[in-house]
Amino acid sequence: MKLRIALTAAAVGVLMTVTGCGSDEPAANGTPGAATSSSGSGVTGTVNVFAAASLTESFTKIGKDFEAANPGSTVKFNFAGSSALATQINQGAPADVFASAAPANMKTVTDAGNGDGTPATFVKNQLVIAVPKGNPKGVKGLSDLTKPGVKVALCAEQVPCGAAAKKALDAASVKLTPVTLEQDVKAALAKVKLGEVDAALVYRTDAKAAATDVDGIEFPESAGAINDYPIVALKGAKNAAGAKAFIAYVLSDKGKAVLTEAGFQSP
Repeated sequence: MKLRIALTAAAVGVLMTVTGCGSDEPAANGTPGAATSSSGSGVTGTVNVFAAASLTESFTKIGKDFEAANPGSTVKFNFAGSSALATQINQGAPADVFASAAPANMKTVTDAGNGDGTPATFVKNQLVIAVPKGNPKGVKGLSDLTKPGVKVALCAEQVPCGAAAKKALDAASVKLTPVTLEQDVKAALAKVKLGEVDAALVYRTDAKAAATDVDGIEFPESAGAINDYPIVALKGAKNAAGAKAFIAYVLSDKGKAVLTEAGFQSP
């Protein structure tokens, strides 16, 4: 009997020892011994990002990477011309982040008091002449766009790519009459891809993203018409923490790597 009691006591001691080996760290639900988890910066919920059309491919990739690093988060994008996005924001559209293709459109938002903090320039972009694959019209520079029978698409002047195009054309002393003025760079590029025009002035990144359909012709005047891209969190953001975390990710080495791969230049 004494031996049986001793063995029982020993078994209880072993059980208590094993139980005590569990983690004393509380889990997310406060239960001692439960496993903890890591979720990036811990941001959850939806982050609404209004971004220039030229950021479509790179920000879509960054958005997926951000979601993977922050389980429980969702990034929703509104891609359009920066001028249109600025107007939407100032009219009260629900947005957490604004990434513009030019400082002028960003200033429209910050002057209206809708920015939260100082905008940060995160990339630069430069124009090229987009032509159908194989360059059937033999375009080599801006002056070739004025030749008879060459149809050209430009962005409207209030759009960053349109303002940059005007600056480059003025620098080259080239007077050009486009057959269409588009409200964002993707729309101008689409005219080339669809064969509706022979050329369009678009960003280098857009031509690279559409390299299976178009060729990008570099021209020297573009160096004097480079656009800075600023990004800022917005006042009244429904997900302020998400906005700041998304911007931090864009500015991180991982975000920069995606943007560089897309053809953007460092600020």
